[in-house]
Amino acid sequence: MVSELIDKYIWLVQSLIDAGPGGLSLEEISRKWTNRYGGSEYPRRSFNNHREAVAEVFGIDIACNRSTNRYYIDAGESAVDKRQSVEWLVNTFTVNNLLSLGKERLSGRVSVEDIPSGHRWLVAVMQAMLDDGKMELRYRKYLSEGEEVRHIRPYAVKEFAKRWYVVAFSEEAAAIRVYAMDRILSLEPTGEKFRMPKGFSVDALFESSYGIYPPEDEPPVLVRFRTTEREAAYLKDLPIHPSQVFLGKDADGKSLFAMRLIPNPDLVMELCRHGNRLEVLEPASLREKVAEELRKALLLYE
Repeated sequence: MVSELIDKYIWLVQSLIDAGPGGLSLEEISRKWTNRYGGSEYPRRSFNNHREAVAEVFGIDIACNRSTNRYYIDAGESAVDKRQSVEWLVNTFTVNNLLSLGKERLSGRVSVEDIPSGHRWLVAVMQAMLDDGKMELRYRKYLSEGEEVRHIRPYAVKEFAKRWYVVAFSEEAAAIRVYAMDRILSLEPTGEKFRMPKGFSVDALFESSYGIYPPEDEPPVLVRFRTTEREAAYLKDLPIHPSQVFLGKDADGKSLFAMRLIPNPDLVMELCRHGNRLEVLEPASLREKVAEELRKALLLYE
């Protein structure tokens, strides 16, 4: 089962992260394997296969110190530190594993948000990504009764606002498209292979965007806004966008922030979510879009 393999990949990564820079010998890894999964020792061949898969799936290199024959993950070079999305994915799988193992002992003591779309299609998409395999997608958009059939090359997965998305090249559109997994009706491998674009990075693709809107031809702009002191404390810990910077306070004691990105509907809704605790200063076009959405909301209550 693919899910069992992913569980083992995550176990291997987490074991080496926990071991720190000193790493683990193959014998120590094998003992941990036996304690975790039972049965026989961890064969070197299986370890090497898992090591290669971890590099391919998560972009995390398991290095070996040849002088000591100990395996480790370099905290300064690994993707665990460089890519927050990978770290989040690793942590998510790890927590899910712990919850499954301790379900009875932890019952009633742990509350987690459910992401229904991830349970059904996430593993299948990740397997196709691992195999560089094309897929046939049956899809129904929101506010649409009809369905689409698309042939896609799954490049990446992305989580946003409690939904999983597959970022894929659509052969019909001849362009990258983003599909919500909870709108997928069926997803089947076609048996055909594709070649990943050299140097592709889903983080780089969405670097100047917010949410799940891939950038088009529109360039990023400087967005400035101000917030209450309390809201500023939250935004400093959890920025709206990676480019967000704190500029200080204005004459009224409000906190000033700036970020550079492409305004899109997801960003407008996020800014509206903060209500009267956040005011968009520029650009004027974005300020007006936010104001218009808030005016529409107010009309519902008048």
